[in-house]
Amino acid sequence: MIVDRQGRRFRKLRLSLTAACNYACTYCVADGRRLVAARDELTATAMLRAVELLRDVAGVEALRITGGEPLLSDRLEPFLRGLGTLAFQDISLTTNGQLLAGKLPILRSAGIQRLNVSLDTLDPNAFRKIAKGGDLQTVLSGIEQARRAGMSIKINMVPMRGSNLDQVMPMLAFCVQQGYELRFIELMRMGHLAQHAEVFRAQFVGQRELLELIGERYEFSQAEAPVDSTALRYDISEGGAFGIIANESVPFCRSCSRLRLSSTGWLYGCLSSNRGHFMGDLLALPSDQAHPQLAGLLSRALGDKQDATFTGSALIMKSLGG
Repeated sequence: MIVDRQGRRFRKLRLSLTAACNYACTYCVADGRRLVAARDELTATAMLRAVELLRDVAGVEALRITGGEPLLSDRLEPFLRGLGTLAFQDISLTTNGQLLAGKLPILRSAGIQRLNVSLDTLDPNAFRKIAKGGDLQTVLSGIEQARRAGMSIKINMVPMRGSNLDQVMPMLAFCVQQGYELRFIELMRMGHLAQHAEVFRAQFVGQRELLELIGERYEFSQAEAPVDSTALRYDISEGGAFGIIANESVPFCRSCSRLRLSSTGWLYGCLSSNRGHFMGDLLALPSDQAHPQLAGLLSRALGDKQDATFTGSALIMKSLGG
């Protein structure tokens, strides 16, 4: 097991199954172009080998499958089939929900029980402006079908001034009514937003403002959460809960246990670092050769973590399993 001077280690792996995405969300890409699959993305077999090695060497305990949009990938089904042999107790998936209804049989057969669905508004016009693609009703129908199938669902929302701040309360009311937990994610200084500070500052909505806004309608109290949780959780007195991932307001760098693997085989230990560590060359090696080399890569990736404060980087979040 690899541990740094602050006692941090990699417990949670976020795997980008593909860089491709059928949306072009304004907080992810600047020019409205959808992300496309890289030519050198790993095969399902190679991804499974990578996950196996990271489990064995880093001690990864939880796996989140992300993208881009993972449901777009033709590797989804073979990857999920093979994942069953690796005996992870905690496997979840993040999606924008556009293809969710059609992929539910695959997800259910693979034993996926937890979903995070990115949804920034319930207003169809605002939806089109933010996502630059997709259909709101299709997403809502997919979420409802997943709920009926017994899946645990969290909704991820990025509040932005001048875009969807007026949707904070309608979104929370909707999630409380439907039994979903809403996660507000503070806008992150990633990609184009890291390069245009004035745009970031104009759109940013922080934890304090969110809590004040929510407090006008709901009584709530802070709930306990795991020490390495990214979200500050709050229980609503009349029922339901919400969380805030306060990257800027309340950084969680000191307890971060996340490791990211891109669809092309690059490891990233910190979103505030542009530095990747390529493990693709190790995947064909026998374990006795791959393990010590991977340990070296992981030590360097762990060393990339910030000590206290998230600083952002030019990396495109959704190509890293955001």
